[in-house]
Amino acid sequence: MREKFTKSPRIAVLTGAGISAESGISTFRDQDGLWEKHDIMDVATPEGWRRNPSLVLEFYNQRRKQLDEVLPNAAHFALAKLQKHFQVDIITQNVDDLHERAGTTNVMHLHGELRKVRSDKFPALVYTTKHWEVKLGDTCEKGHQLRPNIVWFGEDVPLIPLAAQLVENADIILVIGTSLNVYPAAGLLYHAQYNARKILIDPNEMQVENVFQLQHYKEKAGDAVPKVVAELIQEFLG
Repeated sequence: MREKFTKSPRIAVLTGAGISAESGISTFRDQDGLWEKHDIMDVATPEGWRRNPSLVLEFYNQRRKQLDEVLPNAAHFALAKLQKHFQVDIITQNVDDLHERAGTTNVMHLHGELRKVRSDKFPALVYTTKHWEVKLGDTCEKGHQLRPNIVWFGEDVPLIPLAAQLVENADIILVIGTSLNVYPAAGLLYHAQYNARKILIDPNEMQVENVFQLQHYKEKAGDAVPKVVAELIQEFLG
């Protein structure tokens, strides 16, 4: 039975690689365990960073360069429109800035941000890059090498508790372009209220669909998100 709301609903949106893939962003992980022909263990782990920081820096330089060449798609713009009408919290596993460039202002990046770097020694020293290229020898104000401000495999995801709280407080949860197979982000739906409306937008079959009683739109984000947003605005605002 669909929950009836007596007030404007609070909406949490969980987004993953699928929403950005439609803009031309390479997906994080393919079936062969490679990412842009690189082994993930070489470019997305603390151990890889210690072995070959030059390789890691160049890998993320190319990701930033690619980001400059792509644009937000219809799904990003639809979510920005949704935020104009409701309290919407965007929780993304993506490290790109396509949500922000579409006009969304309330975005939590669980796995870090591609356009930011931080001190290798002092994680609290975070800087926004002015250019796509970061080199070996670029340092923080205390003289330590800058590294990508990305949460790598094997590192803690410090924003998970706050993300879980946002999901817990939500009346409606949209899950877009993510398989919900990578933890700890995959566990966020377990924090949802039992009677919260849960909507999944992804063209693939999902193991979690029956577990969480998701209303599943088996379409690409660019096609389904604008429709779902229009339906929500019509339902609550007329």
